[in-house]
Amino acid sequence: MTKTFVPAAKRGGTLKRNLGLWAIVGLGLGYMTPTVIFDTFGMVARDTNNVVPLAYLVALIVMIFTAVSYGKMSGAIPSAGSAYTYVRESIHPNVGFMVGWTSLIDYMLLPMVNCLIIRSYLEAVFPGVPGWIWVVLYCVLTTGIIYLTMRGTSNVNMILLVISIVVMAVFVVMVWVQLAGGEGVGTVGSVQPFLHDGVTMGAVLMGATIVCFSFIGFDAVTMYVEEAKSPKIMPRAILLTVILGGGIFLVAAYFTQLRFPDWNVFAPGGDMQFVEDSTLPLIGQFVGGPALQAILTAAGFCATLASGLASHASVSRMLLVMGRNNVLPRRFFGYVNPKTHTPTFNIVLTGVVCMFAIAFTLEMIAAFINFGALIAFTAVNVSVIAWFAVRKGRRRTPRDIFSYIVMPGIGMVLTGILWANLHADALVGGLVWLALGLVYLLFLTRGFTRKVAAFDENQPVTGYNKVPAE
Repeated sequence: MTKTFVPAAKRGGTLKRNLGLWAIVGLGLGYMTPTVIFDTFGMVARDTNNVVPLAYLVALIVMIFTAVSYGKMSGAIPSAGSAYTYVRESIHPNVGFMVGWTSLIDYMLLPMVNCLIIRSYLEAVFPGVPGWIWVVLYCVLTTGIIYLTMRGTSNVNMILLVISIVVMAVFVVMVWVQLAGGEGVGTVGSVQPFLHDGVTMGAVLMGATIVCFSFIGFDAVTMYVEEAKSPKIMPRAILLTVILGGGIFLVAAYFTQLRFPDWNVFAPGGDMQFVEDSTLPLIGQFVGGPALQAILTAAGFCATLASGLASHASVSRMLLVMGRNNVLPRRFFGYVNPKTHTPTFNIVLTGVVCMFAIAFTLEMIAAFINFGALIAFTAVNVSVIAWFAVRKGRRRTPRDIFSYIVMPGIGMVLTGILWANLHADALVGGLVWLALGLVYLLFLTRGFTRKVAAFDENQPVTGYNKVPAE
């Protein structure tokens, strides 16, 4: 038996329908952080044998199928906005809980990714300063800001997004001129970034699993369904976010690969540290000297900091919802400071977890995040089949079979293939986390004899929302 979804306004929320199609697309692109393509370029080029654009193309195709499924589910369950909710409503609350538990990996580790990227930027600018100092300063700064206020606006996000895209456009023009002058492969038109000797499908799939991390955020637009001027624009907004984001990644990756046909340029003397951390500062320096390095790094810094603040606030909010609903101990996770009106315990806990950036590389954390993300993406594709083809019986016409079985089925298989190609350590660690979640679910439901509590991130338990009403 499915629930009747009640708009947030009737549940006590204060959301307004004031976001149009392009405002929502802009929010999605901001979550995706377009400059991340430069951060991961070195490691992806190494793992794919220098076909980064091909890895992005494969990932984009997979994400398009998944984006279509997200669009269908956002229309069917218009006041929800997460893979967890779609699975809970279309399949079973316990299965939904496991998807949500797995997605906690994404929530908890995304702030750490932003910290790792910021650390790499600052290490490039100040090579004499130990990296752990930047980690500590970043964690203290972001934790302090979120501790005082969790509010934010789409306007700031849009400004940072425009700045990032303008800087990336300048970068592409400079590379174009250099290619015409004989740098890199010496031509603007070439199939080398997609196909050359030594490229294997296994390596491309490995690279595609890494760059899937770049697309994380396109699904974040579903959380704005109740702020959209019309819920009908959500499927288009989700698909446009993926296509435009993927297009930006493809163009940037293509020109960067032409300019740097061999990844070894980022590993002077065989030092893999430059490849495993962000290569953005090196790319800027090689293409435009100290000036472009500073500009590109500044653009990446602003976009990453904005993403870091958003992800830190988001995970703190989700932990609060789980605490308020007794999914986690309410005394700690459900506490809101009466002075700052923020979930201070959750905010500080997230900051502490972020400190582990001292000991990890960007590549490893991205792999762990992709574990949870690819499970969520696979689950959304399954949800389309369960909701439309099974629950609603829409499997009798060729059109319904194609829309609600074939399309999501292809998306499910493709995301499953990428998941199976994750780093072995990420698979082991993720499966351990999944096993812990199953044990915890058994505890919460007293051996599946009770209904598991919900923890929708959209629930208005905090008194404020993702986008404040104006």
